[in-house]
Amino acid sequence: MADHPTEGIHVEKATLYSYYQSSCAWRVRLAMELKGIPFEYKAINLATGEHLSEEYRKLSPLQLVPAIEVEGNILADSIAILEYLEEKFPDKRPLLPKGLVQRATIRQVVNLIAANIQPVQNLRVLNAINEKLGSEERLKWAQDCINRGFEALELILKKTAGKYTFGDEITLADVVLVPQLGNAKRFQVDVTRYPIIDRIGKELFELPEVQKSLPANQPDAPK
Repeated sequence: MADHPTEGIHVEKATLYSYYQSSCAWRVRLAMELKGIPFEYKAINLATGEHLSEEYRKLSPLQLVPAIEVEGNILADSIAILEYLEEKFPDKRPLLPKGLVQRATIRQVVNLIAANIQPVQNLRVLNAINEKLGSEERLKWAQDCINRGFEALELILKKTAGKYTFGDEITLADVVLVPQLGNAKRFQVDVTRYPIIDRIGKELFELPEVQKSLPANQPDAPK
């Protein structure tokens, strides 16, 4: 649970419905850690199908994680949640700069990962491929999706990168990149093929907030 100072701003504790290995849930955990927003972690076990219950459907109509409950409101969809957190708490470690073009470019990277890499290598897609074509094709599919996306991302970062994806301050682009790098490692992608992504990843994974958000450090992770 996040335990950062709230800098004088009252923040009602949120409830985050998460699964330790979900990269979408990881994005939200990381943003909340970076912003110092306190939250209660409620595990939804995707492996046992807990997310498919009618009770959980009331929180997340697509029966996916994450979902978040805060101030009596429920949001389900990681990018919508990230935007909400940024707009509600813009002064708590801002994750978007002021400039419109910069913000749009950051969102371009967010969507590159969240709409064009992660969804086509998520659990539902990979399980379907495994069922039809086998485990080798399942792994190859995941690797191909990530490599294709990282090739495009590397080109963007040649123009924007500093210490992180956009200069020297962490943005929403870094928040979505961290879990995707976790997926890359999980699917045995050679990230050294992308020197800028690889360098930025090493910087990001040194941060205490990133370490705290790691799947292995969540309450429902296998011990």
